[in-house]
Amino acid sequence: MPSSLAPSSTIASSSPSSTSSSADASCTTAVPGKYGYVPADACNSLYNFNPAFAPAVATAVLFGLLTLTHIVQAVLYKKRYAWVIIMAGIWETVAFVLHALGAHDQQNSGYATAYTILFLLAPLWINGFVYMTFARTVYCYEPNHTVWKVKAVGMSKYFVWADVATFIVQAIGGVMAVPTASANVVKTGIDIYMAGLGCQEFFILIFIGLMIVFHRDCLRLEREGALERHPSILRGWRGMLYTLYVVLFLISFRLFYRIAEFGGGVKPSNPVPFHEVYGYLLDALPMGACLLFLALMHPGRLLRGPYSDLPHIPRKERKAAKQAAKQAKKGEKAQRKVDKQQLGTGKGHIEMQQILPSGDNSSAEYNPVSNTEYNNTAYNPHGNTAYDPLRSYA
Repeated sequence: MPSSLAPSSTIASSSPSSTSSSADASCTTAVPGKYGYVPADACNSLYNFNPAFAPAVATAVLFGLLTLTHIVQAVLYKKRYAWVIIMAGIWETVAFVLHALGAHDQQNSGYATAYTILFLLAPLWINGFVYMTFARTVYCYEPNHTVWKVKAVGMSKYFVWADVATFIVQAIGGVMAVPTASANVVKTGIDIYMAGLGCQEFFILIFIGLMIVFHRDCLRLEREGALERHPSILRGWRGMLYTLYVVLFLISFRLFYRIAEFGGGVKPSNPVPFHEVYGYLLDALPMGACLLFLALMHPGRLLRGPYSDLPHIPRKERKAAKQAAKQAKKGEKAQRKVDKQQLGTGKGHIEMQQILPSGDNSSAEYNPVSNTEYNNTAYNPHGNTAYDPLRSYA
């Protein structure tokens, strides 16, 4: 459960050592107890609950083990892009390490703030890894490397940038909803964060549509014999696709939990923000399951062969290709300009060319003065023997 989302009647502040009235009559500053604990409605409260030390440590250990597993698999299977899922594990691990430290130092705003931001944003790394893995699945199994007219390389690029955009929006909201912010700023931060959640789910739904189209295409290719059918659903494209379905379901489940938590408001009538167990069961557990499933069904195991990864073009080659394309475009433009000048810019000249008689000599320019047949045989008043008017009547 994020620690920074204090009740709307609470104003976070530093930790005075004596009980006094706050500038805001709706809350009072409490004397910190053991581990710095104060009631959730106190002005100097950084948590909506009393954070437990042991569950935070256990969760940090589990996420650490899963992260270590993904590091080993990335090296073993030589999947460079696996750094994305490794980042997800690191953020989750560090978040709960900080949460464990904060449980024994509840007046330390640094622990509370860093835990909140890392815990809220870590799932976006998992989401990005799903996008990148599916693009590689398409490239591996689709003969034309395309789904729904979207190329695998472009698909990875577009959805990763969409994930980055939602990451930025949610990060802005999470930073605004820090423990030291006022109630109004926290509320604005929550609204921004929820908007980011909505964008994330919107892109997930579009992405699932692409996955369904790919699923249908693979079934058709199997019927036609163009794609090998594996005897087990846990192998080949089926194993990878079903794993991604499950992971996206868990991410969406976590999104709906967060929307329900924040949408209900941070107030006594909404019990979700005030019980730490919800954060463990409805956020940490699903994200841990995502890391586990992606470790058991790692892309390095299921995507094999020459098309198991997207083509990698060095940056220098991409830059050179871009410059060559630009020069070619300039050359085509210059050639069109030259052709236009050769054809002429006058409308009448173009129309005259269009009405010339067709034939073997249709390409020759029409000039009635220089027409040989007309000058030599059609008319000659100076006695050309080819012309005799009396002979024509004979």
